Amino acid sequence: MTWRGRMFGVGRIHSSHIEIVRPFHYVREVMVAGGFKLYEHERHFAAMDDGTRIKDEVRFSAYLGPLGRLIEKAMLRRRVTALLTWRNEALKEVAESDAWKQFLEGTSEAPATNPQEQSRRSRSEVEMKSHFIAH
Repeated sequence: MTWRGRMFGVGRIHSSHIEIVRPFHYVREVMVAGGFKLYEHERHFAAMDDGTRIKDEVRFSAYLGPLGRLIEKAMLRRRVTALLTWRNEALKEVAESDAWKQFLEGTSEAPATNPQEQSRRSRSEVEMKSHFIAH
């Protein structure tokens, strides 16, 4: 996976490799290129009575030694937390609508039930794509 974004007006690219997948339970992604010295993200999924709980565990460290640790405390933790929160909200929105169907291999975009639904979904997809690029 590759993410593009900007920080302090500078373009950034973050590429991660999905290292482990245990369907319905666990995914581990590890950075292969990007602005961190280390970035590992584990997602744990648990079925609950009212849906699925996702627990994110992220380990990262910045370059620049002691200065990097100050940057981590001052802003990176908040920024990474905000990005994960946004991404989880976007995933929840897609999963709880018919939009998830468009991500299945070998299928085309899910047909809308009416023109208003099509318009709403298209707007949502554009917002998601631009938001991914913006972070």
